[in-house]
Amino acid sequence: MAMETFATRGYHHASLAEIAERAGLTQAGVLHHFRTKAGLLTGVLELRDASDIEELGDGRPHGLALLRHLVDTARRNAEREGIVRLYAVLSAESVTAGHPAQEYFRGRYAGLREIVATALREAVAAGALAPGLPVAHVANGVIAVMDGLQVQWLLAPAAVEMAETTERVIEALIGVPLPPVPDRAG
Repeated sequence: MAMETFATRGYHHASLAEIAERAGLTQAGVLHHFRTKAGLLTGVLELRDASDIEELGDGRPHGLALLRHLVDTARRNAEREGIVRLYAVLSAESVTAGHPAQEYFRGRYAGLREIVATALREAVAAGALAPGLPVAHVANGVIAVMDGLQVQWLLAPAAVEMAETTERVIEALIGVPLPPVPDRAG
């Protein structure tokens, strides 16, 4: 309930009263579990991250497999409009002074940049990508494309194919095709 309310109204326009009503609780009941509206927001964002981490299973993919995973994430996101909307709204709102999710998003972006940059360095070390690849710039570009596509998709879902576009842009940035999707049947 809180995720949907924050996603549709943003942090500043979402009320604890509405969230409590949708959850079948009183405001006091919500505050008993989260203490503050900012605490509830943090809990919602952590739940979103836990869902993404759970999908990774035993560990993060390495090298080009991580880039393939990002394409798969874009494909899954096309089936999770609420989560995509939550992320898009709150990440944009977080750039305003005093927003309670600002540090969360700073940390999230720093972590994403490092994960993508590490995968790119792994691919270079394995000989799958050319030495001299501007790893930090490519990592920033991949993240920017994914986030930008999410906003475009939310505004015009029929006009934007997030996974296909993500794959094509990643391949253009790294200069090689991504490995094929692993066969999950066996």
